[in-house]
Amino acid sequence: MNILMVLALVFAALEALALWKYWHRLEYIAKPAVMVVLFIWLLTSVGMNGALIWFGLGILFSLLGDVLLMISLDRMFLPGLVAFLLAHVAYVIGFNIPLPLFSAWSLIFAFMVGLGGTRIIRRIVDSLASSGNVRMRTPILIYSLVISLMLLSAMMKLTDITWSANASALVSLGALLFYLSDIVLAWNKFVAPIQYGRIYNIGLYHLGQITLIAGVIMQFS
Repeated sequence: MNILMVLALVFAALEALALWKYWHRLEYIAKPAVMVVLFIWLLTSVGMNGALIWFGLGILFSLLGDVLLMISLDRMFLPGLVAFLLAHVAYVIGFNIPLPLFSAWSLIFAFMVGLGGTRIIRRIVDSLASSGNVRMRTPILIYSLVISLMLLSAMMKLTDITWSANASALVSLGALLFYLSDIVLAWNKFVAPIQYGRIYNIGLYHLGQITLIAGVIMQFS
């Protein structure tokens, strides 16, 4: 296991501990450190060219989103949402260079992602409407569409003959964990509080990012 991957996991664990114990100073160090380490790991392992540029940008936009939401989860929620939206767009582009061939699996994966997320996203959007927070409905819908596309793009690697089985499994799992982390965050914020919701959100998010980037590095090494 790469030392930088271990370091990212250590910082992720420290971030979860900081949230649990309300150690804000540790949180301000550990949270951005995870993405900084992932960027260094990507850069030093496989460089930064072609599709890898987009994965690097995805990490940097995620880091920006982390910092914005760390400043204030309420006041900076929309700017943070935009930063993570751009991160997902970057990952989508990275996964689709070169453009994958369309197959029956494309429809199957699209159906799976749509079926899994539609009811949850609808529940979140309905809660926004009932609470009078109508202005957030469109941003949340756009974000939900893009993150679903990111998950679908990662899952498509499972049937891409140019990707190894292990690498495609890692990026698919990472994208799924990232997707679930956003669901937890939105549900906890807009629908109903979840006990230890922030810890679950951050845990899924960091494990998702680390697993996704590990898969990318494995594929391009």
